Amino acid sequence: MKKVTADPEAPGRRPSAPGRGAAGRAVRRPIARRSCGALLLGLPALAACASVPELPAAATGGADGGAPLLREAMDSAPALPGNTAAILFGGRRVFAALFRAIEAARDHVNLEFYILQDVGNPGGAGPSLFDLLRAKLAQGVAVTIIYDSLGSADTPRAALASLRAAGANLLSFNPANPLEARGAWRPNARNHRKIAVVDGRVAGVGGVNLDSVYENPCGPGAAADPADGTDEACWADIGVRLEGPAVAALQRLFFETWAKQGGGPLPARDWFPPPGRPGRTAVRVFGSAPGQGKPYFYLARLAAIMEAKRSIRLCTGYFVPTRREIEELARAARRGVDVRLLLPGVTDTPVATAAQRASYGPLLEAGVRIVEVTDSVLHAKVTVVDGDWSAVGSSNLDRRSVAWNDEVDAVLLGPEAAASLEAAMARVAARATPVTLEGWRQRGVGQRLRELLSWPVTDLL
Repeated sequence: MKKVTADPEAPGRRPSAPGRGAAGRAVRRPIARRSCGALLLGLPALAACASVPELPAAATGGADGGAPLLREAMDSAPALPGNTAAILFGGRRVFAALFRAIEAARDHVNLEFYILQDVGNPGGAGPSLFDLLRAKLAQGVAVTIIYDSLGSADTPRAALASLRAAGANLLSFNPANPLEARGAWRPNARNHRKIAVVDGRVAGVGGVNLDSVYENPCGPGAAADPADGTDEACWADIGVRLEGPAVAALQRLFFETWAKQGGGPLPARDWFPPPGRPGRTAVRVFGSAPGQGKPYFYLARLAAIMEAKRSIRLCTGYFVPTRREIEELARAARRGVDVRLLLPGVTDTPVATAAQRASYGPLLEAGVRIVEVTDSVLHAKVTVVDGDWSAVGSSNLDRRSVAWNDEVDAVLLGPEAAASLEAAMARVAARATPVTLEGWRQRGVGQRLRELLSWPVTDLL
């Protein structure tokens, strides 16, 4: 079992308590984050192919290609009023909402996930996810699933075959095996989305994979220190449950991917029923596909940072920012915006943590406040700007989400969701470790060397 070792030279790193792992608990090792964990050693040359779009100096102007691309991004995700949006804090709450929705399904269940595992029932009793899906199939509910071939490589083929045998429609995104490729083999282009749509009426997005690590206990009863290994540690994440017009937008994204990946015809169902009782939240749904020239959420988030007036709150599971993101965050802090970053102190990919810390200098010098979470594996992807523009989704603030991965993010417009998300981030930040400019400058030679060695592969992180 792979262990993540605490780095005694990391800025502000607290020593871990040895021997706190969950001894004897069998947990299937999750695939190393997204695709890069499996590709870093074998395909580093692919990093040279990564393409990061540029925006002009002013987010809404300029003569280069950035402004038209930004307009295209915004046109792809119109503000859809009349939604209800429930923020779900923690993987177990996300699982509980998903299981309830599937249990109530009468027409169809559509799932699109990077990691697809047969996770347990969050209530501790009742059927597992795959058992529940087979039961719904027996009731006549259509089940259609898109899973990433690399992210779900640890999922037993027999388990997937059992779903197919029960009548589920399954599609592997960009098969990692070149002999199974449909068209050009693109091993580094992955589907990092997390989408669930049930009966066309309720949907969920966020950072939570269908992954066994979310079954680990969190809070005071947590059994493992993340520094002893991420398999048994608590994974901190966030999702959002949506009802209203945004559900149809997510449904369309799902079917676009199904068609582009050669999924074939599906049975006639009530895929797009009229939305139910209107809610109070306007939502933009960004479906990013960099391989198709659509890095939409990156552009929208960068524009929001550039236009921020009062505050920026960023939380991400992996922080390997582009040059432009570093510049704009630093520029925002220098013009008086309160910029705070909630970042992981321990991840399942140590090279990403090293690259993350290498970028701290210009941010800290500009006045950006950074804290690192060490009591859990931070995996959430949240942005809040000026207390009114909030995003929850699958996009990390890193190069892969810009140049390689298909992603999905919901932008929630209005102060209600923003206040809830800011409060949650503040609670986590209160127990996190601050990173100071002085401490960062005094980090040890070993840490500096790791940072230096991480940069040749940053486009894969």
